[in-house]
Amino acid sequence: MSFSFRNRTLAMATSACVLVVLVFVAMAAIDLRLDANNDAALLALIPDGSGQLEGMTKELAARRLAEFERRLLVIAAGGLMLLGVALTLAWRLVRRVEGPLEDLRGAVERLSGGDWVARIDSPEGGYGADLAYALDRLRISLADHAAAGRALDIILDSMNDAVFVTSPDGLIKRVNLAATQLLGWSQLELLGRELGYVISDQDRLAFSIERATNETLELTVRTHNGQTIPVSLSGSVIAAEDPRFQGCIFVARNITERKRAERRIRYLARYDTLTKIPNRLQFQHSLQQAIARARRAGGALALMYLDLDRFKEVNDTFGHAAGDRALEVLSERLIRRLPPGTMLGRLAGDEFALLVENLPGDTDNRTALQALARELLDGLGRPFHIAQQELYVTGSIGIAFCPQDADNVVDLIRNADAAMYHSKQNGGNSSSFFTPEMSAVAVERLMLKSKLRRAIERDEFVMLYQPKVDLRDGRVVGGEALLRWRLPGHGDISPVQFIPLAEETALIQEIGEWVLKRVCNDYRSWQDQVPQPGRVSINLSLKQLRQAEFLTRYRSVFDETGVAPANFELEITETTLMTDARRMMRLLDELHAMGLHLSIDDFGTGYSSLSALQQFPVGTLKIDQSFVRHAAVSREDATLVRTIIEMGRNLGLEVVAEGIETPQQLAFLRGLNCHYGQGRLFGEPLTATVFLQLLLAQAQGDAGFRSLFA
Repeated sequence: MSFSFRNRTLAMATSACVLVVLVFVAMAAIDLRLDANNDAALLALIPDGSGQLEGMTKELAARRLAEFERRLLVIAAGGLMLLGVALTLAWRLVRRVEGPLEDLRGAVERLSGGDWVARIDSPEGGYGADLAYALDRLRISLADHAAAGRALDIILDSMNDAVFVTSPDGLIKRVNLAATQLLGWSQLELLGRELGYVISDQDRLAFSIERATNETLELTVRTHNGQTIPVSLSGSVIAAEDPRFQGCIFVARNITERKRAERRIRYLARYDTLTKIPNRLQFQHSLQQAIARARRAGGALALMYLDLDRFKEVNDTFGHAAGDRALEVLSERLIRRLPPGTMLGRLAGDEFALLVENLPGDTDNRTALQALARELLDGLGRPFHIAQQELYVTGSIGIAFCPQDADNVVDLIRNADAAMYHSKQNGGNSSSFFTPEMSAVAVERLMLKSKLRRAIERDEFVMLYQPKVDLRDGRVVGGEALLRWRLPGHGDISPVQFIPLAEETALIQEIGEWVLKRVCNDYRSWQDQVPQPGRVSINLSLKQLRQAEFLTRYRSVFDETGVAPANFELEITETTLMTDARRMMRLLDELHAMGLHLSIDDFGTGYSSLSALQQFPVGTLKIDQSFVRHAAVSREDATLVRTIIEMGRNLGLEVVAEGIETPQQLAFLRGLNCHYGQGRLFGEPLTATVFLQLLLAQAQGDAGFRSLFA
């Protein structure tokens, strides 16, 4: 820039000087022309032919030539002087202007190179000072923007989660370091691509910018090397007045470990860790589905209940390790002999069940099933060696049909079990088909149904309270309300027996309302003597939640008794939660809005994922007692309990362990920092009066259960 400016300035000065010289030359020529004209007029006065004319002509010519040379020399000298002066002035002008311009040019180059630190000095006066001032203000503004950009980069790159900033239509405009590390692509490879580009093929159709900015999505992203990674993706719309800054921001969290833990929990909850076959929970679930399929197809199925004969003697004689190895061998033998369309499960220690589906509903299947039972028993009966000892184990099988013998899971298993005991009574190593004479189940159910209708008006229901204990110090922090039916002449009837009957007879809503009223009245009486009785949990069934007037009735009970809903916690099973999840979510949101606390009962026995449960307003997880029972001695159950406690803590949920029966179980759970626990170690369920005495004793400083925590 300075070089061209200098040349132009000097060229202009030179041109001006040349022009002036030419003007002077022209003026001199004009003067000489005028003198020549005057000389010609003078010569015209002299007569021709005189020698005077010739001499005078030569003299005038010589004089005019000399005069012209003199003038030309003067003009040349003056022109050179003028050119020198002009060039000197031009050079000074160039130096005066070029220096500040050179400084400003350097400043502009530094700005374009990202150097916004060095201050731009202003030359004194003139337009250069104004330009320098404007450039320095620009430098300060660019420096501020650059600092803000660097701060944003530092913040984004310090995040553990991947961040994507996109245009409104989903084109990636910015990513952080975690995003490149997660996907294995560089920033340059990601910029300008659609966000859907990183979504795996299996989830791309379900993905949209609108969905991702309105809900949290769980999907998989694909990496540079072709792998897929599960992530939790959530986004927000960037609402800015300037269209340049409008767009969306998305955060993707790697949930690989959580998914792995969920799969592990599901496996441990559904499969027997010793034999690797479905456990009781999974088998019952599959049996229920099979019954539904058979009902729709108009077909039949059979349940074969198998119990190993005198297997306790194997454990007592050779030890539990040998017994476990024997169970592995025997289950493998059973699996090898399973025909297509069957499923084997382990229901208890030495008890197995076999589900046989797709039986014709209009034919007698007894012959084929008897042959299958014989084949299974023959396979079991072959000798095998464990711990260098030859063992010989037989089994007994009971067979029940659906729908002929029972049309639900509980009764079908009970009837097959009754048939199995009939085989044992006949000496074992045999099979028997169920007959009504083997069990009084049907008669008992009819009797209970009939008497259940009058149980409330006859005041046969009793509420008991199982203390819930803080596992850090042994304080009682609340309890679980347990319903018992004390039927005269029959003793206590378990809820497992009469709740299904109440659901069948539509009495469940009436019973549920009675339970809530009784618990509220008991709680109000406790508050009269103990300011903080703690939180009491109440179990809810799916049938109760499905009742149209459920919410209205619950509100009316709280209004009637004057007890705050915040003092209570509703326990709901995983299966109930995931049945019609959208409707259940709305209902639970309303219950939560009333002030009620919500917990998941028997966690680990259902089929939900933690990601699904997070959508519900749940504050507590209750670990099923079947896992707690063996957690102190079983590595598999211990792993499951530990995983549930850790995941609950990570999600900010309280964790309650059910079924604590031994000091070893208590010590194990305390070692895992489990929040709360309940079980027979802290005593049997108590009446309202005895529970109040427990609370009063604690309020007065009684050690209570704290001796267990010493």
